[in-house]
Amino acid sequence: MLENISRIVSLTLPEQERLRTFWTTKTLPKDNYLFRMGEICTHDSYVASGLLKAFYINQESGREEILFFAAEDWWATDLASFANQQPSLYAIQALETTTLLQINSRQFEEMLGEIPKLERYFRIILQQYTASLQHRIVRNLSYSAEERYIDFYQRYPVLTKRVPQYLIASYLGVTPEFFSKLRSQNR
Repeated sequence: MLENISRIVSLTLPEQERLRTFWTTKTLPKDNYLFRMGEICTHDSYVASGLLKAFYINQESGREEILFFAAEDWWATDLASFANQQPSLYAIQALETTTLLQINSRQFEEMLGEIPKLERYFRIILQQYTASLQHRIVRNLSYSAEERYIDFYQRYPVLTKRVPQYLIASYLGVTPEFFSKLRSQNR
């Protein structure tokens, strides 16, 4: 995580040491949940190793709809649930055994108070996250399924080797059968 932070802000050695004291390590076995729909997201989580999926169950179809994936060096949380301590609208589950660095909301606020540079870091990653969401909305509204497929493979080549195809299909908003057809056409 320090390497990720250092790409945006420089911390002194004492700040780095203090930063470490706020975070705990958690191992989430494959198929276990970080939290489920309706539960409160009590921790902000940084993925040190492994892979997670965030999803909700579509009430009309009963299908699992993928919102995002989180691999190494990515963050995984429900920001609204974490910030407001309200029930989550989605779940996060491990696709692989995953090691997380976690912080609860009280510790998070204390950390920001003690290491003000981190306010800038978290503002910048939140801006990046918001831009990514905006890009995904535009892609979903204006790109064809094939264009979404190609965009995903260009943006996330590592995920294409680790995530089951039916989950990528869900992320792209297509059926597994149509996804298979897209793959065949774009080899």
